[in-house]
Amino acid sequence: MKVTESTSLYDNLELMEVIELLQNINQEDQKVPLAVKEVIPVIAKLVEAIVPRMERGGRLIYIGAGTSGRLGILDASECPPTYGVPFDWVIGLIAGGDKAIRKAVENAEDDSEQAWKDILEYGFNVDDTIIGIAASGSTPYVIGGVKTARKNGLLTASITCNPNSLLSKEVDYAIEAVVGPEFVTGSTRMKAGTAQKLVLNMISTTVMIKLGRVKGNKMVDMQLSNAKLVQRGTNMIMEATGVDEATAKSLLLSEGSVRKATAYFYSKKH
Repeated sequence: MKVTESTSLYDNLELMEVIELLQNINQEDQKVPLAVKEVIPVIAKLVEAIVPRMERGGRLIYIGAGTSGRLGILDASECPPTYGVPFDWVIGLIAGGDKAIRKAVENAEDDSEQAWKDILEYGFNVDDTIIGIAASGSTPYVIGGVKTARKNGLLTASITCNPNSLLSKEVDYAIEAVVGPEFVTGSTRMKAGTAQKLVLNMISTTVMIKLGRVKGNKMVDMQLSNAKLVQRGTNMIMEATGVDEATAKSLLLSEGSVRKATAYFYSKKH
């Protein structure tokens, strides 16, 4: 039996008090970062392979179904506002298309040919990296996608929560964060989903840092999409240049990013 489908370590959940349920869920959740820690060496090798490919114009493409697909879309959608990169640098694809983000699409994950078709909607680039996300490691949509991608010379990886899965066997880098049975048997949106989210955060953040999208520890290319982010950017410019708040804000709004505003300030000063 797959680890992700194995029986919960807890029984009679409906008889537990609310506080007991929450404490037990939390106890299980604490196992997740430890499982992720074990796969850091594989994640590191993957990131080191992704960065030069993206420097040559490749994209990072996530494919998944259900929760796994939604997590990939979440990570991809947050890269442009956080790092100021084009929307198609990091792409999230889900079995069943965008409508499956909110509502399950029947049998979509069982089509082993559709993922590659979805990838080709964004064109073909030999420097692309395809990461298949599937807690079980057995989703046909994902397996078919990475298998075809690999045959076409693309770099491939997987994020699963079962050891030695079918998906792991079809990729260049297999990340297997084995978190154990779920609190509710088979509910992989819980620990498995948390593990996948942590791994995705690690991959995209590290890639963006190595691509130069962070300076010091600051998001200098973030999009100024609301008042909070404008204020954050203003504070960053004040810290970097020593100018007052009004000047910093004016620089930020005229130049469009913390990086450009700071560069402009020092170009004029020197």
